[in-house]
Order: sequence, then C-alpha cells, then structure tokens
Amino acid sequence: MKIFFISCLFFFGGLAAQNLSEADRKEILQSLEDQRIAWNDGSIEKYMNGYWNSDSLRFIGKRGVQYGWNSTFENYRKSYPSKEVMGRLSFEVISLEGTGGSSAFMIGKWKLDYTDKSVDGHFTLLYRKIKGKWLVVADHSS
Repeated sequence: MKIFFISCLFFFGGLAAQNLSEADRKEILQSLEDQRIAWNDGSIEKYMNGYWNSDSLRFIGKRGVQYGWNSTFENYRKSYPSKEVMGRLSFEVISLEGTGGSSAFMIGKWKLDYTDKSVDGHFTLLYRKIKGKWLVVADHSS
C-alpha cells in the first residue's frame, strides 16, 4: 500500500509540474531575461516591469516581508542608487513548474559581479498570469 501511495505521489506530482505550456514557459523565461537586461543597463524602472504593480506584491529578503510594488521599487532604488552599485546580474534557473492554470513557481540562483568581487544567492519566484502577462507576485531572495 505504501509503495502504491508513493508511486501515485510521483505520478500525479509529475503531472502537476508539467501543466505549464511551452509557450508559457518561454514567456516566463523571457520576462526573467528582460529583467536581467534591464538591470545590467542600469534601469531599475524597466527591471520592475517583471513585477505585479500592486500593493499585494510580496518581496521577502533580509529585512523580512515587504508589501507592494512601490515599496519594492523604492527599496531597490535605495539599495542600488547607481549602475556601478548594481553590478552585473546573471541568473541560473534551477526549476520552473506550473502550479495551476495561471501560476508558476521558479527556483534559481542569482549572481552580481563587480570588478573586485561577486555576491550570489538563491531566489524563489511565484508568477501569476495577469491580464495575459506573466508577472512575479512574490519574490523570496537571499
């Protein structure tokens, strides 16, 4: 009985992870790439286009949970006041899975390269398709 139950978990868990269409997968990955390009161009404004512009946006970082697009934008602007301070951003996507018809979950690594050092960490992003566009509705970066 245990083996049957575990087999069902893997089978149905695998189906749930596969419910993201190839078109949606490409859109999400392109959105992340657009954010990387915007960051490396020094444009936090364009970088923020990947986030849901709502008071319900959640960003979880070293200061805990922050709510709202405006709050997230202002925190980025304070922490990264110039292109030099922003460094050169790269991402490595570890996994991207659909969690329902209009949401997806991504796990990955981020890295900021500077002339004299690098800093890196991990992130989890919850995406939701809102008005036909995949947007980050929750970001946990460490």
